[in-house]
Amino acid sequence: MKRRRARLELVDDRPIRVHRTRFEEERNPPPIQPMTARQAEYLDALGSHPQVIVLGPAGTGKTYIAGTRAADLLRQRRVAKVVITRPNVPSGRSLGFFPGTLEDKIAPWVAPLTETMKERMGEGAFEIAVKAGDIEVVPFEVMRGRTFKNCLVILDEAQNTTPAEIKMFLTRIGDDTQVIINGDVSQTDLRETSGLRTVIHLVKSRMMPVPIVEFGLDDIVRSGICAEWVRAFEEARV
Repeated sequence: MKRRRARLELVDDRPIRVHRTRFEEERNPPPIQPMTARQAEYLDALGSHPQVIVLGPAGTGKTYIAGTRAADLLRQRRVAKVVITRPNVPSGRSLGFFPGTLEDKIAPWVAPLTETMKERMGEGAFEIAVKAGDIEVVPFEVMRGRTFKNCLVILDEAQNTTPAEIKMFLTRIGDDTQVIINGDVSQTDLRETSGLRTVIHLVKSRMMPVPIVEFGLDDIVRSGICAEWVRAFEEARV
């Protein structure tokens, strides 16, 4: 017994080594740093306004920054939920080709945002948040009648909403909620007036306290080839 007790005491006296795991590092990433002056403007607007409209071509970081902010707010428990939605055009028909529930069908459409959040939070933390209902992907067709409180709501590809649809979306917003409206008015797939254009006009004409951050071709940071193609299509007006 004495020998056994002595061995236990030797084991207990050893210092405990704490190892940082990859999962812990993923849950505590450094703050996002802007790569351009316009990205810095975007981040400042997100930090000081409950509603932000961000416009511009592909590759400027619009979606990446929105997804990163969503992940950080959720990880820091500064919001109870993150809600992601976007219109599907043509409405309803294209989603029907995907298998599964309506939520499963819309998942490929919002992959740029969810993949950014997954990268920022870590895949395990992301999946737990989805199962707990802390991250919700809401098909635009079922937004009517809902109210969102104490959450971050991201409307992606907002240029493909009609005026009636974006009105419906904006009147769903409750207290303690931040809204990010993300889009590119030059990329609308609608044959009628874009709801995003209507909202921009209302904000500017009524001088509403909603920042509009407009990225340009010089703000593209994805890659040189991305910037070259966007510029080519812009100049060709295709």
